[in-house]
Amino acid sequence: MSPPAGAPRRAPQTCPVCADALVITGLGCQSCGTGITGEFATCAYCGLSDQDQEALRAFLVSRGNMRELAAHLGVSYPTARQRYADLLGRLGLAVPAEATPDRAQVLADLAAGTISVDDAEAALRG
Repeated sequence: MSPPAGAPRRAPQTCPVCADALVITGLGCQSCGTGITGEFATCAYCGLSDQDQEALRAFLVSRGNMRELAAHLGVSYPTARQRYADLLGRLGLAVPAEATPDRAQVLADLAAGTISVDDAEAALRG
C-alpha cells in the first residue's frame, strides 16, 4: 500500500538483500542542495506502522489513560492493553515477564516469613 499523494515516504528499516538494519548515511537540504554524509542514528518511532504511531499518539494525548485508548481504538480494555504491550515490544521497551514480580507470590513469601517487609516492598515497587 503506497502513501497518499503528497505524503512523505517512509525510509526502509531493513536491507532488502540481507534483512540487516539499515543506517542513515546521507541528509540533504531541499532548499539549497547542501548534502551531508556520515552515519546518523535512526529514530525508533519512525519505523512504526501508521497504526502503531496513531495508537501511541492517542495514548500520549490521553495522558496514558488506557480506557481512553481503548475507546479511541474501538476495542475492549484488555485488547487495548495487549496492543499497547505489543507496541512496547516492537520498540524494545517491553519488560521481560520474569522481571515483573508476581504480587501474589511476594505476599505469600512475606506471609511465610521467607522475605522481610522491606524486601517485599522493594519487589512490589520493581
